[in-house]
Amino acid sequence: MENGPIVTVLHRDSVPESDLMAPVAERAVVRYTEADGLADALRGADVLFVYDFQTRAVPGAWHSADRLRWLHMGGVGVDPVMFPQLRASEVVVTNTRNVFDTAIAEYVLGQIISFAKDLPGSIRLQQRHEWRHRESERVAGATALIVGTGSIGRTIARLLRAAGMTVRGVGRRARSDDPDFGTVGDDLHAELPGADYVIAIAPLTARTRHMFDAAAFAAMKPHARFVNVGRGELVVTDDLVAALGNSSIAAAALDVVDPEPLPADHPLWDLPNVVLTPHNSGDFHGWRTEIVRAFTTNFGRWAAGLPLDNVVDKTLGYVPG
Repeated sequence: MENGPIVTVLHRDSVPESDLMAPVAERAVVRYTEADGLADALRGADVLFVYDFQTRAVPGAWHSADRLRWLHMGGVGVDPVMFPQLRASEVVVTNTRNVFDTAIAEYVLGQIISFAKDLPGSIRLQQRHEWRHRESERVAGATALIVGTGSIGRTIARLLRAAGMTVRGVGRRARSDDPDFGTVGDDLHAELPGADYVIAIAPLTARTRHMFDAAAFAAMKPHARFVNVGRGELVVTDDLVAALGNSSIAAAALDVVDPEPLPADHPLWDLPNVVLTPHNSGDFHGWRTEIVRAFTTNFGRWAAGLPLDNVVDKTLGYVPG
């Protein structure tokens, strides 16, 4: 296609499968590039599909975005592209909302059950060939505070409520009649003392960066567990290490950390009350296919002149609602 729109796909290691990209290739010129070629691939491009959604390459190549109208993030978090020049531009930003919701909610419930039943402790006893009877906690009746009330937070809330937990939320706007959270507060530190489990799934913005600091951890119950499936930068990492070390909180399950990847000599690796996973809580079998399909579906809307799905409010830094 000589005169069609140009779509640049920023990838790492592997490109999306050609049959999945066919609905785009039939109507546009598709350029595939890794980070080092992004500046050249952006010249004249109408659309940028950030398939490598953890990349930090877009700001450095932005000077070449001379015709860009739409940028689509292959993940949910758009913080890697919320730099001043893009915020000030007319470029529409969308994300891949809803694809990862159920998988992340299942991960959170799994970590809560693991903490309540002390599955890590059972594994350690098994490795030592030690048969020791122990009692465990019940998940039903415990209170979960979900910090972040977007689509993933709502899916987590529904799953935890189905498991018998009491759920509350923290968001920008306080309310008492939310269909998923029941009560949503707007003061994190006021809500933390009532929670047995604190789940961080807020988007990373100037307002939320380092919201979990020493004061936040001090406000939690000593037996509280902290689960972070949002962004590592929501947390002051040194304060979390200190809180775990001095028993201000009981344990943490971290799918995201700051810095990421976690250096091999970082103290979080060796804390007995920490469970670490490598930013894969949402990565179910087939997730790459689903994020490409989400883009191609939105591309169909864009090509037809229809409103795009999942448009990010660039002032807020996430999809509102």
